[in-house]
Amino acid sequence: MSRIGKQPVELASNVEFSIGADHTVTVKGDKGEGTIRIHPDITIEKADNEIIVKRPSDSKEHKSLHGLYRSLIYNMVEGVTNGYKKTLEIIGVGYRATYNNGILELNLGFSHPIYFVPPEGIDIEVDTKTKKNPLLIISGVNKEMVGQVAAKIRSFRKPEPYKGKGIRYTDEYVRRKAGKSAAK
Repeated sequence: MSRIGKQPVELASNVEFSIGADHTVTVKGDKGEGTIRIHPDITIEKADNEIIVKRPSDSKEHKSLHGLYRSLIYNMVEGVTNGYKKTLEIIGVGYRATYNNGILELNLGFSHPIYFVPPEGIDIEVDTKTKKNPLLIISGVNKEMVGQVAAKIRSFRKPEPYKGKGIRYTDEYVRRKAGKSAAK
């Protein structure tokens, strides 16, 4: 039984919701818009500023699709009203980041800088003033894209366990290892 699928999705007053003929759901809000194509078996109804997702039967496939599409629609509504944000911290001596003209330039201790162009709908901000280490703030409407871009940037230099250098999420804990002990 899908407990998530049974919960209605609340719509704010400034959010527009529409269902297309080809099972396409579109949500528009202050921050932007999101579109998703749903499975033909799943039905979606709008009633009193709420979206209700229904399934035709109690088969295992329909139960899983029920919860999936309710979560995806909720994430779209949340994205167009509030947006999503991930924060990465760059730790290491000489590690730097700059964002100019839509290109993120990372100096991470390699012999060359790494250039990254974010996809459409993703905003990147480099904050060097609030903390000692530079912060990368990745924001956007689509939760999946924000997480994917953050994971891609983190993959350029993952945090290593001996000194803790690398790119990490601000709330991430990196378990430290002891280095080589001196020979006796």
